[in-house]
Amino acid sequence: MSQPITDTFGRKHTYLRISLTDKCNLRCTYCMPQEDMQFMPSKWLMQADEIQTLAGIFVDMGVEKIRLTGGEPLIRKDASQIIRNLGSLSTSLTLTTNAVFVDQFIDDLKNAGVRSLNVSLDTLNEQSFKNITKRDHFGKTLDSIRLLISEGFVVKINMVVMRGVNDEEVNDFVRLTLDEPNLHVRFIEFMPFNGNKWDMSKIVSYNDLLADIGTQFSFKKLQGELHDTAHNFQVNGGKGTFGIIGTVTHPFCSGCNRIRLTADGKLKNCLFDTTEADLLTPLRRGEDVSSLIYSHFHKKHFAHGGHIDFTEKNAREDYEQNRRMISIGG
Repeated sequence: MSQPITDTFGRKHTYLRISLTDKCNLRCTYCMPQEDMQFMPSKWLMQADEIQTLAGIFVDMGVEKIRLTGGEPLIRKDASQIIRNLGSLSTSLTLTTNAVFVDQFIDDLKNAGVRSLNVSLDTLNEQSFKNITKRDHFGKTLDSIRLLISEGFVVKINMVVMRGVNDEEVNDFVRLTLDEPNLHVRFIEFMPFNGNKWDMSKIVSYNDLLADIGTQFSFKKLQGELHDTAHNFQVNGGKGTFGIIGTVTHPFCSGCNRIRLTADGKLKNCLFDTTEADLLTPLRRGEDVSSLIYSHFHKKHFAHGGHIDFTEKNAREDYEQNRRMISIGG
């Protein structure tokens, strides 16, 4: 095995997130700009064999977990092949999906050893779903979640909470965790990216979420681990859990172990870092990319890609220079 990927703060990076595409069948406002969205040409994207090669290099460097993201990863025509390829590596495999197409991949997921999936769902109201996603797939999404649970998968629902949009539904999502041990909910603070019209007033903070949930439920905090992105809780007597990913107000940077590989083969050492290292071009030239990986993570900032804070001024001046969320990978 090669040397592990370690930054100057001593953080060992063992979790690789691979984006398969910047395309999606939904149009969620916090992820994809509503105007002038240009998608990458297919020739720019990593091909299935290139994804497997790069993933193998990362596994040799100590990666223990791979997550497939997008866009919507299952929208790729070769998604089954990619899942099968990565399932053969000596690492755990999972993915984040909107679940609209997941019924077509149940056998592939099982055969690849996938046991848990994150499903993006921001509302339990059909009209709100249409408003947020600009699409009419609410019933299909719920059916897919039920199917996954019935097939033995653990499902983590990711809800991006936005003030004045879906914040009144938080406790409805918590209620889902009462009776189903394989269902977990993660509330995500609204984050700034290019083109998503972020501002501080739209954030429902970690503290606000806990206060709101506390008006209807008694709950306990669960023991966390070093690399957790979420602070996890369980309603007293509940079977599932809920968590809060407080990227803006309660960042988890000190325990960061994440690596991000965009669909066009660019390496990012933080979701908010604007610098990238191109791995795909040298890979296609037959060059060794390991030194590029080590070098890029040696430059990793301690927190938030080197940005000082999430003030609205900084968000507009700094985060607008980053990629759009959908072209980074969720």
